[in-house]
Amino acid sequence: MRNKLSVMMTVPVVLSLLAGCSGGTPQVNETKPASTPAGTQKPAETAKVPEPAKTGKTTVQFWHSLGGKNLEYMDGLIKRFNESHKDIEVVGTYQGSYDETVTKLQQAIAAKKGPDITMLERAYVEFFADADVLEDLNPYLKSSNLSEDIFVPGFMGHSTFNKKLVSLPLNRSTPIMHINKTLLDEKGLAIPTTWDELQKVSEALVVKENGQYKRYGMTMPYDTWYPIAMISQAGGKFFSDDKKTVGFVDNGVGLRMFKFLKDLQSTGALYYPPAKDSGEITNQMFIDGKVGVFYQSTGNIGSFSGIVKFNYVTAFLPKDKVFANPTGGANVAMLSSAADKKAAWEFMRWMETDPQGGLQFILQSGYLPFTKAMVESKEIKELWAKEPNRKTAYDQLQYAVDTNKSVAWPEVNKEFLSASEAIMYDSKDIQTTLSSFKKETDRILSK
Repeated sequence: MRNKLSVMMTVPVVLSLLAGCSGGTPQVNETKPASTPAGTQKPAETAKVPEPAKTGKTTVQFWHSLGGKNLEYMDGLIKRFNESHKDIEVVGTYQGSYDETVTKLQQAIAAKKGPDITMLERAYVEFFADADVLEDLNPYLKSSNLSEDIFVPGFMGHSTFNKKLVSLPLNRSTPIMHINKTLLDEKGLAIPTTWDELQKVSEALVVKENGQYKRYGMTMPYDTWYPIAMISQAGGKFFSDDKKTVGFVDNGVGLRMFKFLKDLQSTGALYYPPAKDSGEITNQMFIDGKVGVFYQSTGNIGSFSGIVKFNYVTAFLPKDKVFANPTGGANVAMLSSAADKKAAWEFMRWMETDPQGGLQFILQSGYLPFTKAMVESKEIKELWAKEPNRKTAYDQLQYAVDTNKSVAWPEVNKEFLSASEAIMYDSKDIQTTLSSFKKETDRILSK
């Protein structure tokens, strides 16, 4: 494990380049805390474990990446747990964005000062599991008369590693299509279900005056999440099945996907934003009616519903050959170094299965229900009946795919972002750029 941890410590430099980009990294409204509610530790400049409260209780340290309103909701969850458990006190610590949490976690593990439980963006689970620092949760599930079958299958793709159950879903999301149906209705357009329909709708929505685009057809944030979805929709895979190379370059899938985007970009049918502040920029464009179709996380439904002045609906991402979408958001994991694993598991079990735990957090935050019991609950059914836009992402889980699972994902993701920038910003030759990306990825995967 010492060698693996040494390798882990070389990656924070890479992660620092990925903030806001890693295919499921939370949107800005999820990572900027408006305040620090009582009972929640303030973000630390470096990874720190607060001193246990002198209460005679067993203290469980829990690190997470939820800011803003979601920080308040998580603080409420922790408070409900502490009030219902006389012998355990959970201390929740906000550690910044997903990437910042990963970097601090690496440092803390190497210094043997890690928390008991941590939130991990789902694409980084394998990275830590490979270093043998995550506890196998199978025995704990069994001891509580539970099994993996209680969870929604579409969210379990990043939970297992080498036959071990190393994380459980919590704040999970998917990309969906957000639609300004008022604009579509004005043009007599139907919600697109295929790439061809998407192109026609997006081109029809463009408004250009005096050489300037006043309205674009569609947009999406700068991120690898959406291209990965489209690679899968075109019949490709990000990594090959043996994980020795990528599965979308030599077969022409990557060329088709990027050519489709570039063709849309050339007519104003697609606005591809700058990398910096892309989430804020594209969110505001959608709110202001300057774009009709928007690829964005399901986690934005709540904020859009209360702001937009038009008929707002959600829909599945359109298919090319097939419907397909990645999942995003984060899981929770117990570190193998946890001081009191029994107490740590009690918090995880309660958070995952108790109606006062994760269910209340899901209802408040807008993240997706992650257990079958939640899906069948009266509260979720009533919510979906009242706000059908929220059900779209859950229904789309039947097409969930996670093809970017690899211990080397952080490094490869950086290279894919560079290739995407060269194509989308600098109009470099698509196939040449992808071939260079594949060559570099093959080198990384061969380490």
